[in-house]
Amino acid sequence: MSPVSLLLNVLWIVFGGLWMAIGWLVAALIMAVTIVGLPWARAAFNIASYTLLPFGRKAVSRADYLGMEDFGTGPFGLIGNVVWLVLAGWWLALGHLIAAFFLAVTIIGIPFAWAHVKLAGIALWPVGKMIIQADDAAYPQRGVQPRRAGSP
Repeated sequence: MSPVSLLLNVLWIVFGGLWMAIGWLVAALIMAVTIVGLPWARAAFNIASYTLLPFGRKAVSRADYLGMEDFGTGPFGLIGNVVWLVLAGWWLALGHLIAAFFLAVTIIGIPFAWAHVKLAGIALWPVGKMIIQADDAAYPQRGVQPRRAGSP
C-alpha cells in the first residue's frame, strides 16, 4: 500500500469508514446465521474489508476480470443480487449516501464522499464482485485474458 493510500485509509476510518464496515459485518453475520444466506455473507465479508480500507483497492466484476462467468456472475448471481437488494442492500446504500452527503459539505471530505458513493453502488449489487489492488485493475490475474465482445 502506498503512503498516500495508507494516509487516506487512516483518515477514512476516522471519518466514518469504520462504522460502515461494521454495518457490512452486521449484514454478513445476519446472512450467515440464516445458513441459506451464506453466499451473500461471503460477498458482504469481502466488501466489509474493502469498506474498511478502500483506497488503493478496487471492486471489479469477477466475470470481466477473470474472463469467464461462474456461479455468482450468471443468472444465479442476478437472482442473488435482487435478493440482497431487498434484504440488506438498500439500507447499506442509504448509510453510504448519508455519510457521503455529510462529508461532501466540507472540501476535505469530498474524496471520502466520492468513496462512499462508489460503495453505495456496490452495496446495491455486490454478488459477482471481487476486490483487487488498484494497480492490478488493468491486468487480469494468472494470465487469463478478458473475453472480447462476441467471443464464446
